[in-house]
Amino acid sequence: MITIQKINNLIVVAVIGEFTLSDYKEFEDQVLYQFHFEGKANLLFDWRDMVDYTLDVAWEEIKFMREHGSEFNRVAVVTDSQWQAWSAWVSNLFIDADVVVFSDYDEAMQWASGD
Repeated sequence: MITIQKINNLIVVAVIGEFTLSDYKEFEDQVLYQFHFEGKANLLFDWRDMVDYTLDVAWEEIKFMREHGSEFNRVAVVTDSQWQAWSAWVSNLFIDADVVVFSDYDEAMQWASGD
C-alpha cells in the first residue's frame, strides 16, 4: 500500500507493507500529472515501513525511470535497509536527478524540498 502527498513540487510517497504493481502505477500517474502540468518534481520515498516489493515493480521501476528519469530534480529515499539503499543507487543509474539515501525523515524532507 502507498500514500501519496503533494507539497508544491514535492511528491512524498510512503510505502507500507508490500509495494505492488498497482501501487507503482498510482505513483507513475501522480508523477506524470505533476510533470505535464507543473514541470519537474522532487520526490521523497519513505521506505521505512516497506516489507517487500514484487518483481514486476522492480521491472516497472527500471522502465519508468529510463523513460522519465529526466523529469526529476531530487530524489530522497528514507530507509534503514542496506538492500533498499542499494536499490536506490541502482535507480540513480537511470535518471538525471540527484538521488540521496537518508535514515532520518526530517533531513530527507528538508533536502527534497529544496531546489
